Amino acid sequence: MQVAILAHEKFPDRAKTAVGVLRYGDYDVTAVLDRDRAGDRVAEHVPDVPDAPIVEGMADVEEADALLIGIAPIGGGLDESWRADVENALSRGCDVISGLHYFLEDDPEFVELAEENDCELWDVRKPDEDLAVSRGVAREVDAEVVLTVGTDCSVGKMTVSFELQRAAEERGIDSAVIPTGQTGIMIEGWGNPIDRVISDFTAGAVEEMIVEKGDEHDYLFVEGQGSIVHPAYSAVTCGILHGAMPDSLVLCHAAGREEIHGYEEFSIPPIESYVDLYEGLAAPVNEAGVAAGALNTREIYEEPAARDAVSQYADDLGVPATDPVRFDADEILEGVL
Repeated sequence: MQVAILAHEKFPDRAKTAVGVLRYGDYDVTAVLDRDRAGDRVAEHVPDVPDAPIVEGMADVEEADALLIGIAPIGGGLDESWRADVENALSRGCDVISGLHYFLEDDPEFVELAEENDCELWDVRKPDEDLAVSRGVAREVDAEVVLTVGTDCSVGKMTVSFELQRAAEERGIDSAVIPTGQTGIMIEGWGNPIDRVISDFTAGAVEEMIVEKGDEHDYLFVEGQGSIVHPAYSAVTCGILHGAMPDSLVLCHAAGREEIHGYEEFSIPPIESYVDLYEGLAAPVNEAGVAAGALNTREIYEEPAARDAVSQYADDLGVPATDPVRFDADEILEGVL
């Protein structure tokens, strides 16, 4: 499928959905929409993904079967400045894929245009209606379950999950990613959007996916969300942890980050304290240890300094660690195998 990705004024730093789809999705990306970077190329900003032109709006896109909204702002609302691009896409017969909390299917203008032009609106964050509470059975599946957890949101949990799956497949290990957020669902084409699920059903929504895939693969890499200390998103983190009943954890962190993203009045606790926090919270349901660490070093420009930061992170955790994008995922995979 040929897609254009909307990432206005955010690409690439604040458009993690766009970058995730570019890096791991099975799409032919024909353009990225970003008013601030129009005229640039994707490769100028993210060199390790397929290249595409960056254009000002959907009117400048030559070919596309769909428009994918590649931004996940805090609160998940629709920026009204995007409306013209969505309407342009629908008028041209393009489907629209959205990971927002604002559902396009509830917007009368979008619905009317979609019907007139035989288009589909896919609200990725719209959960199934038949979810239920957890039965506490995820630990019974045959697969080893590995959950990525974080010191904060936006530290790379989704990226690490997909890098681990790639590394495992390269070794001939049968594995799968369990997508729990909008980006993972867009990439895999299925999943439960955990941050939109009724709180009583959060663990059950994760468990449902574990049970569905757990006897088909040897390893399941569960995409984590948020952080257990996040003032807004900790409930989602706990629900995934208890619903997945993982056998091991990979702790993800962004090098140099000292405050909670978007909540800078809250400091990030000492790195080593997260080990006790996550392991202690998991233990009453299913014991799981932090087996490896993943450090996002994108803010460190010199490779020797990045390697030093990774080494220090491994020492802090007492387990193997690396940056799986900058280097490779082998150190992390060894830790969880």
